[in-house]
Amino acid sequence: MKGKVIFCPKRQKALWCLILTILCFVRSAKTEITCRSCRPGNKWHPQELPLKFETQKYATRLRREVSGYGDGAGKAAIRESRCTDESADCVSEGVNTEKRLKRILDNLHEKRENGSKFSKTKISTVKLSAGFTFATKYEPRFRRNSDGDEVQHHRLSQSLKQAAGMRSTACGVTRSKLRRSADEPRAATSRQEEPKLSSSTFALTGDSSHNQAMVHWSGQNSSVILMLTKLYDYNLNSVTESSLWRSTDYGATYQKLNNKVGAKTILSYLYVSPNNKRKIMLLTDPEVENSLLISSDEGATYQRYRLDFYILSLLFHPEQEDWILAYSHDQKLYSSVEFGKSWQLVHERVAPNRFYWSKMGLDKEPGLIHLETSISEEKALYVTCKLKNCTDTNKGKPFPGYIDPNSLVVQDEYVFVQVSTVGRPIYYVSAKRDVFTPMKFPKYALPKDLHVISTDENHVLAAVQEWNQNETYNLYVSDTSGIYYTLALENVVSSMGPEGNVMVDLYELAGIKGVFLANKKTDNEVKTHITYNRGRDWRLLQAPSKDLRGSSIHCVLPYCSLHLRLHVSANPYASGNIASKESAPGIIVASGSIGSELTASNVSVFITSDAGNTWRQIFNEEYAVLYLDQGRALVAIRHTPLPIRHLWLSFDEGQQWNEYSFINLPLFVDGVLGEPGKETLIMTIFGHVSHRSEWQLVKIDFRSIFNRRCTEADYQMWHLHNQGEPCLMGVKRMYRKLKPTSRCVMGKTYSVSVTSGPCDCTEADFECDYGFERWINGKCTPAFWFHTSSMSRSCTKGMTFLNSTGYRKVVSNNCTAGVITDYTAKKQQCPIQAPKGLHLVTSEGTLTTTLGVNVTFLVFLEEGDGARTSITLDFGDGHALTYSNMSSIEDGIKHIYKGVGIYRVTATGENSLGSETALLYLHVTCQLEYIHLSAPFVAMRNKEINLTAVLWPSQVGTVTYIWWIGNNTEQPVITLEGSMACTFSLEGISTVTLQVSVGNTILQDRKTIAVHDYFQSHLLAFSSNFDAHNPDVAEWRLDVSEVIKNSLIQATGVGEDQILVTVLPGLPTAAEIFLLPDKQLTEARPVKIIAHLDQLSETLLSTLNQNLVQFTLKPGVQITVYAAHLSAAPLVDTSENHSGYAMLMLLSLVVVGLAVFAIYNFKRSQASMSMRGCRMKKNKK
Repeated sequence: MKGKVIFCPKRQKALWCLILTILCFVRSAKTEITCRSCRPGNKWHPQELPLKFETQKYATRLRREVSGYGDGAGKAAIRESRCTDESADCVSEGVNTEKRLKRILDNLHEKRENGSKFSKTKISTVKLSAGFTFATKYEPRFRRNSDGDEVQHHRLSQSLKQAAGMRSTACGVTRSKLRRSADEPRAATSRQEEPKLSSSTFALTGDSSHNQAMVHWSGQNSSVILMLTKLYDYNLNSVTESSLWRSTDYGATYQKLNNKVGAKTILSYLYVSPNNKRKIMLLTDPEVENSLLISSDEGATYQRYRLDFYILSLLFHPEQEDWILAYSHDQKLYSSVEFGKSWQLVHERVAPNRFYWSKMGLDKEPGLIHLETSISEEKALYVTCKLKNCTDTNKGKPFPGYIDPNSLVVQDEYVFVQVSTVGRPIYYVSAKRDVFTPMKFPKYALPKDLHVISTDENHVLAAVQEWNQNETYNLYVSDTSGIYYTLALENVVSSMGPEGNVMVDLYELAGIKGVFLANKKTDNEVKTHITYNRGRDWRLLQAPSKDLRGSSIHCVLPYCSLHLRLHVSANPYASGNIASKESAPGIIVASGSIGSELTASNVSVFITSDAGNTWRQIFNEEYAVLYLDQGRALVAIRHTPLPIRHLWLSFDEGQQWNEYSFINLPLFVDGVLGEPGKETLIMTIFGHVSHRSEWQLVKIDFRSIFNRRCTEADYQMWHLHNQGEPCLMGVKRMYRKLKPTSRCVMGKTYSVSVTSGPCDCTEADFECDYGFERWINGKCTPAFWFHTSSMSRSCTKGMTFLNSTGYRKVVSNNCTAGVITDYTAKKQQCPIQAPKGLHLVTSEGTLTTTLGVNVTFLVFLEEGDGARTSITLDFGDGHALTYSNMSSIEDGIKHIYKGVGIYRVTATGENSLGSETALLYLHVTCQLEYIHLSAPFVAMRNKEINLTAVLWPSQVGTVTYIWWIGNNTEQPVITLEGSMACTFSLEGISTVTLQVSVGNTILQDRKTIAVHDYFQSHLLAFSSNFDAHNPDVAEWRLDVSEVIKNSLIQATGVGEDQILVTVLPGLPTAAEIFLLPDKQLTEARPVKIIAHLDQLSETLLSTLNQNLVQFTLKPGVQITVYAAHLSAAPLVDTSENHSGYAMLMLLSLVVVGLAVFAIYNFKRSQASMSMRGCRMKKNKK
């Protein structure tokens, strides 16, 4: 009996699926530590905190956006962009969406998805003071924030995989889909048996077409939530519909408030006072109606106020709840002291995002405003202005001179500006509103870019890009003055934000001062480092010893370590976040990879409970982890392109995780909003069931899963340490934390308890002082460029100064005793020291100025007794000033020059021990208005001619002349003289181009010269009425020359190629005519050529003498051309409208002249006869 094997298609497909499943699981057991592409992580940026991320979610062209602001009040914005109803894809998917989703869930019911797509993420760090906030993919329109922080609006782009493209069997899915979704229950578990959370769902009925939303939780201890949904038309670039929703029961239900704000009113933005969450401000779409709606009762009622300017951004006062600054589209800054009910103009030409409120205790008054005003594209001013009276007389100018545009930063007690000179930026700092001083980095760091990261704890942390860096930055820390900086970490990874802002991979652990994580690039590999003493020492992270399956991980330092993506987003559901909480010290949750460097593949989620000493892997794919109950519990929500209905909870710092369902039907999650405050026991998840469904808002109440309040017996003490070293930042710190086995609610009254004990100072508590570098042996040694004898200019005889030992205590380090006396700077008496290192510059950093402008000179002294050193400044124009000490000239010395030229400015510092001199050559110029190149129209070959530049005005200061002569266009001749001689060796047309450079002004003129071996020229004059119509401009002279030439050709019959005419500049109007030989005579003998030219001259002069050359300049104006040697200005006006009266006057003058001449001759004859008579009489005697 023969056997036969029959292949069933279904069984064949199942067999292949089984093989593929086995291969996938075998592959997943391998650990890859190679890096194919590494993306930068956490992004810090001063002042501006752009929060961007992209994550692939749906292929149905559905875009959901969650955006919000770090106001600590739990505000978010969700945006969704759907395909139009007319689209065929939309129609097809709209009909079959539910069926496809059900089929997908059935196919994946027994599978767990393994791995997720790595999102390209660029995030800046944000401190979340209360609740959760959101931000998303950047939508470039406005920079607004309800609490006054300058946080950008962003947009989250999510792409859903096509449901129609997924096969109905498991073998048609990818490896990541061969495992059961972590958020779906196993087949053996019924939904009635699975644990559930207390939740309620509310759909925003009627807003299915709206593609944007903004959500705000009013504040701590408040149950009010406001939500603004909008339909944004991307073609029109405007909002066309909007709805306002309000909840008073923590988001369980919502009421639509369109009738209260106006049924036809279109709202665009929502703001909340950071000092009083009950005060709400709504901005209408300015293209329809430019007004504000203001509420004082948490959005229950509103009053409307008209606006006469277009708001681009708002800045709320940190203390006064009604004080607001508004920036308009035309660079004007407005202020309101009535929460937007009325506005007044503060200042014009204000730089965007460069205005700041005053800080109590530092500024003279609370209503002071710091702002940067634009002068030009290259200049700006730092001014201070009073809120209610910003006039020129009340303005302050804390920095003498101009600053670079967009460089003003006012942060805490420090103010920073930048001034570029000779292509290099100089950074200035003012601490506690004192005078500005240049920030001192290592001498040859030569910064080309600088960003202030933080200014807390009375010191500055700055990211500096040095001259030899392109993609990385060095971290520097300052002393308390913010002036002297030392290196903390080199080559920290950076990337560019959406608006060109720099974002650095640096993260500060919340709740524990001095602990930072940073991603450093070493040999093109990005590695994560940690410090426990504010950057004094850094080390790599030790990888977990075991993975999720309990298998050992072989990872040996320094060849292998843990690397984290240091992204921080205000949206807890953003991909790749790192999170820590002040109320949960020591707990850090972040995604990353294990290996030799940070990679984009094999991304897992890790947690540490001891501030980074040891780490555990908690998920092997992307999860968003949020804190509950002040960090008592952790919530994990999986990042997936599929709908979910489960989340995970841990009550023991991530060691064990329990799965809970939060909704009956799976939901596509777009964002998460937490209750404001530290407790966070109520959470709202935003999402949708399908791409055509309403917005679904799921309120989850976690209070039901906790059975009691925590007691003292539930807490334990945790010792902070660094690999067993308990003394960190000079103290031993112990934190009161909840035991992992305790399942209770800590509540709102819980506060972190810290017990500290002093430590003896060791060398590890000190960093290298300015001018010193740490060598391999750990010792701080003076850098080759640093002179240890240098002292501050403020050191005066009779006073004391601190003589550095090469070390300084790390900022905020509280160690005592020990080696503190060996490493602390020694106090010494200030000796009298001769001045050394005197510098003289202008406030603008340039060596040129304009005549009549007030020039400010700045004098700096590096070493010497500034209080006893007199300064003499000689301006070089016969004026000089002397000051008794350096403190008298801290604001600069002003002077106005009254003449152009180069002035030798000399500054001399002198005391009893010596003197020091600094020189500066200042070019004083005036505006060059016009130039003229004077050159002959025709030149003889190989015969020298003169070229002369005529300037107006003639005295403009230092002038550079650049000449391009003939066909030599590549190598110009540069001279300081306005004239030069040249010859031309070839016949033909040659061009001479002249550029005249004075200061920043360059003007040009060009002349064409005809070069010939033989020619004759004659000057021409014109009838006197010609001058009245001569504007004396080059274009007019060219046009008139052609008219004169045509008139001569017509009158004489000479060929066109034999006549050239040029009208000379100036008045009276004159011209020159050049006669050229016939081209047929070019090879004839010179005698014949000259005879030919003589014949042309006779013909020309004969025609001119007969007044036969005339032309009509315009109707009624007839011009006659003469030969200049006959009459420079003819006596008779030959124009058609000559005056008979003029002729009569001329004849009268002739008659009078003849009469005078006759009388003169008669008198002379009479005198002659008388003289002869006298001589005759004398002879007779």
